[in-house]
Formats: sequence, C-alpha cells, structure tokens
Amino acid sequence: MPRKLFNIVLLTSVALLVAALGYWNLSPEGFNQQPDKAATDNAVDFYATNTYTVQYQADGKLHYELTADKVEHIKASDITLMASPNMNLFRGTELPWKIRSERGEVSPGGTEVELIENVRVERTDAKGRPTILTTSRLTVFPEKEYAQTQQAVRIVAANGVTTATGMKAYMNDGRMLLLSNVRGQHEAR
Repeated sequence: MPRKLFNIVLLTSVALLVAALGYWNLSPEGFNQQPDKAATDNAVDFYATNTYTVQYQADGKLHYELTADKVEHIKASDITLMASPNMNLFRGTELPWKIRSERGEVSPGGTEVELIENVRVERTDAKGRPTILTTSRLTVFPEKEYAQTQQAVRIVAANGVTTATGMKAYMNDGRMLLLSNVRGQHEAR
C-alpha cells in the first residue's frame, strides 16, 4: 500500500507542477497584450503568383495586359505590391506601350501605380521606329493616361538620345515634357 500511495502523491505532484508551469507560460496577462503594430500594419491578406490580368475598354478593344511574378495585397493600407510587373498598354490600338520594372505598388482603387527600379517603357510607332525610355522610378496614373517622375530619364529614339531630370508624359497624345537638365544628342539626316 505505501508504494501505491507514493505513486499517487508523485503523480499528483508532477501534475500540479505541469499545471503551474503551463499557467506561468500562458498567463492571462499574455492574452491582454496588443499584437505587434508593425506586424499587423504590413500583414498580407492575400497574394498570387504568376498573375495575368487583361482589361478591355467599353467598346471591347483591348486596353491592357499585365503580368507579374507575385502580387501581394497589404490589408491595412490597401496597397498592392507587385514583383516584376510587365504591362502591354494598348489603349485600343495595335501598337502597345510596353512597360516593366522590378517592383511596383498599386494605390487603393488602382488610381496610381508606382514603378520602382529599372523602369523601362518601350513603344514602336506605325513606321517601325522604336522609342525606349528608362528611369529608376515612374508614377503612372492609368485612368488619366499620364505618367511622371522626378528621377533621371533617358530616352533613346530613332534620331538620337535625350537625357533629363524629371518628366511628365501625356500618353494620349504621345507628348513628353522634360523638366530640367535636358541634354540631347541627335543625328541629322
């Protein structure tokens, strides 16, 4: 009998010790702590990989095609992050603007797209003449068909190379306004 009583006391002591350790590790104070603010501000509520998006205009013509290696939506800010975005902007024409960068951020509602790192915009006109614009950062307003940057810009066209700091681009009429430090090297034909 003493052996049986010893086992019961030993098991009860071990059970009380485990319960005390469990209570100490999961104390009620731990439940009242607020989650880390930085972690919840940057929480991704959904993501997709190898995305392909197509949008058409009201008349049924192709507006744009967009691919990205990865798309993540940040819940708190409603910002969408893109890895390697690549867009063909047709605007109902057969000759698209080809726009790509290493990263991109889409504002809530999609009114503004920030293209970041190694931004490249290419277009070939109806006569087959290419134009290539490169910069480190470009903000695009898709609904307004307008883009701008304060960064250095390099434009390579059939007739030469132009560099500048800052640019405003009006895609509707193919017009670009270069803001400062404009330099050009053009070939006379």
